[in-house]
Amino acid sequence: MTETAPAPYAGPKRILSGVQTSGSLHLGNYLGAIVKFVRLQEEAECFYFLADLHAITVWQDPAKLAGQMREVAAAFIASGVNPNKAAIFPQSAVPEHAELAWIFNCVARLGWLDRMTQFKEKSGQHKERSSVGLYTYPVLQAADILVYKATHVPVGEDQKQHLELTRDIAQKFNNDFGAPGFFPITEPVIEGPGARIMSLRDGAAKMSKSDPSDNSRINLLDEADAIAQKIRKAKTDPEPLPETLDELKLRPEADNLVGIYAALAGRPKAEVLAQFTGQGFGAFKPALAELAVERMRPIGDEMRRLMADPTEIDKVLKAGVEKARAVAGPVVAETKTLVGFWDAKA
Repeated sequence: MTETAPAPYAGPKRILSGVQTSGSLHLGNYLGAIVKFVRLQEEAECFYFLADLHAITVWQDPAKLAGQMREVAAAFIASGVNPNKAAIFPQSAVPEHAELAWIFNCVARLGWLDRMTQFKEKSGQHKERSSVGLYTYPVLQAADILVYKATHVPVGEDQKQHLELTRDIAQKFNNDFGAPGFFPITEPVIEGPGARIMSLRDGAAKMSKSDPSDNSRINLLDEADAIAQKIRKAKTDPEPLPETLDELKLRPEADNLVGIYAALAGRPKAEVLAQFTGQGFGAFKPALAELAVERMRPIGDEMRRLMADPTEIDKVLKAGVEKARAVAGPVVAETKTLVGFWDAKA
């Protein structure tokens, strides 16, 4: 691609993010993403989508998919995402995502996708058996972002490579079609506590809803007793908590639990470590369990209330779709004009 500096984007600040509807959400989703969604809705126009198109890159039970989508929506609302401030909507209900993704498939290059490490990780030894969607879903991610001309995206470290692809696609489209500044060169939002929460059973592995052990994660719908029990059983080492963060980094399970406490309490990790330095996990785990139950039980209770009668959730989603399409429709129409497609309305 041409190595020219991108033209400045003159549009409004917009924030876009999504969560896959492929299973129950957990503490890592909450601390790594949803708490940021709540904060960011006060800073800019926000679009938070339920990524059901991404979910079906691997097999999903059709009988469960809509329920999984409502569960994610319930988690957003119960955690403090305000539908009057941020649009919450199913990705598949806004067809402009898929329409723009096809155009971007024709802009992106195979070499760019071949470098995407997440496909290699997810496909493993069975690359030829993986869906084409799993291979090209970073292009759909680019469309998710740019269909709203989002200027900022909260991402984890594992998604930074995909955001770089989005930036490459935006710049190449702008250059190829003589439209400098048409799509923004989106910036990542990666700061904040709890950005990467690890498994309770393995401090080197990210907390995941696909982990076969339910004890590896705290689900947002876990009851108080389950939360406390999982923290009690969390893998640790026999040593007391150290004095410094450098020492803590050498002990991944301890580092993870201190990080969870810090994120739940909204305090720096160093401050939490100073409070518990020299204490063993026999003292620290009960304190963490009490804090986790205090923070997470109201969210789980509200999620269960919303999911018991999905009418309220569906009303929020329909309003979110309207907000999303009001922005995405004109962007795709402008894009098609730039590409040179025939305009039926002309």
